[in-house]
Amino acid sequence: MCIIFFKFDPRPASKNAYRLILAANRDEFYSRPSKAAEFWGANGEILSGLDLEYGKEGGTWIGISKRGKLAAITNYLEARLNPDAQGRGFLVSNYLTDKDQDSYSYLKKVSTEGHLYNGFNLLTAEFKAKQDVVCYYGNRGSAEPIHLKPGIYTLSNSLLDTPWKKVQEGRRHFSSVVSDQSLSCDGLVQELLGVLNNEDLNSPDPAQETQGDGYSKPIVEALSAVCVRTPHYGTRTNTIILIDAEGRVTFTERTMLDGDISKWKTSSFEFQLQS
Repeated sequence: MCIIFFKFDPRPASKNAYRLILAANRDEFYSRPSKAAEFWGANGEILSGLDLEYGKEGGTWIGISKRGKLAAITNYLEARLNPDAQGRGFLVSNYLTDKDQDSYSYLKKVSTEGHLYNGFNLLTAEFKAKQDVVCYYGNRGSAEPIHLKPGIYTLSNSLLDTPWKKVQEGRRHFSSVVSDQSLSCDGLVQELLGVLNNEDLNSPDPAQETQGDGYSKPIVEALSAVCVRTPHYGTRTNTIILIDAEGRVTFTERTMLDGDISKWKTSSFEFQLQS
């Protein structure tokens, strides 16, 4: 399970504003092996963490390339999973390495193969000198991908902007933070980390509970928080991506070490988009 908050503003009126402000949590079993964010791919042009789970090595949950391609994925909450389904993390890494297809065309292709995967939501984006594009496709929703208009969006473990209580509450906090024009870049990152690490439960939530039918009540209740905490599963990575008006990217990752919720490492990267 995961949650992603983002503000898409392709042509910000102020040079101090951002074309993209994105804050995301990765929720996963603490024991699942993964690599912290680093540059990889041809000429080291892609920045992301990587899954190291056997059979799914090389997939990822969120990443961005120096050419301006960005992708992120969340799982869809459903009790009955196909153990033979393809790894969803490859949908992100395959897009980031694809040099031919634009964001919409890639999702269009993915939509024809959506039945091969367990439930997912996939964002693909391109940040170019002349145009910024963000697209969305969920294989438990409409058959067609969509282009997203400028605005604030939230994506958790149902379809885009499904009004779960955790989505609405988290979006309220996120919107308040990104509306504060006085924040420095570092200040904005710290405030967004606060949004991502809110462990308050947003239960009961009949909508989330209905979709999570088949899970135990304590698990569904734990999943109602933006920052999920259970003994063996929960939020283990925070990622913040900022793209400013001049194409400067600030990528911050805070990740759990050794499956220990008391040990964390924060890494920051800055680079200029090549597009």
